[in-house]
Amino acid sequence: MSLDGSYDCLTKTPMGDQKSVFTVKTDGDSFTGSNVGAMGSLDVVDGKVDGNTLTWKMNMVVPMPMTLDCTATIDGDTLTGTINAGAFGQMPMTGTRQG
Repeated sequence: MSLDGSYDCLTKTPMGDQKSVFTVKTDGDSFTGSNVGAMGSLDVVDGKVDGNTLTWKMNMVVPMPMTLDCTATIDGDTLTGTINAGAFGQMPMTGTRQG
């Protein structure tokens, strides 16, 4: 099953729940995409695919510059993952494939 698509996501952050749309476009064992929400658009950096597990980084600018280390597993239309925000710890991320 293809992992490609757009996912309506919810990330539980210290600043409250953040909704976003996470897009995935795989190419072999790598992928590109973005996570777009109220805090702006973050591009996927160094996206890797291992089976149905994705790992990637995002360079956050707002509210402070920080590199986020992310991992997610896609099971059917459900995405479950974590975003590691350094000193702020791990933030759970869940999502559902659109359409």
